[in-house]
Amino acid sequence: MAQRGNSIIKGIEISEIIAMLNKAYADEWLAYYQYFIEAKVIKGIMKDAAIAELTQHATDELRHANMVADRILQLGGTPLVNPKEWFTHTNCGYEEPKDFDVVSILEDSIKGEQCAISVYSELADMTKDKDIITYDIVSEILADEVEHEEDLQALHDDITEFIESIKGKL
Repeated sequence: MAQRGNSIIKGIEISEIIAMLNKAYADEWLAYYQYFIEAKVIKGIMKDAAIAELTQHATDELRHANMVADRILQLGGTPLVNPKEWFTHTNCGYEEPKDFDVVSILEDSIKGEQCAISVYSELADMTKDKDIITYDIVSEILADEVEHEEDLQALHDDITEFIESIKGKL
């Protein structure tokens, strides 16, 4: 634990930051797996574009998990070490894909990103002007999550507009 580094944290308990980061850590691992498995089982029109997007997002979520774990360790905590704990600590949960249709998969993924945006926005508010290091990390992740939502929504809209266009011509 970096004692001098932790001494710059003001107005918030380090244990509270670690607890919140561990919940975000659980979210990142579950999001990683959700994107990973969705990219494997997805079916339907323009699935290749969706697979590329989902695969990139899985990579980003794994990078986020690494960033969060590193910060937890810097603060003197321990990241959740048992995957079973991910389900008991998660903010956003895990949406098992039930309908493998590309539109349904994208809708589930958009909901997940919206939850992540809420979580990281709360973490940013909690650490702003109190823990600049954590604030910078969660701000970077928040920017990624906002971009993910936009990417998924744009793809979803393109697919649904294309389907409607075809239906109109039949």
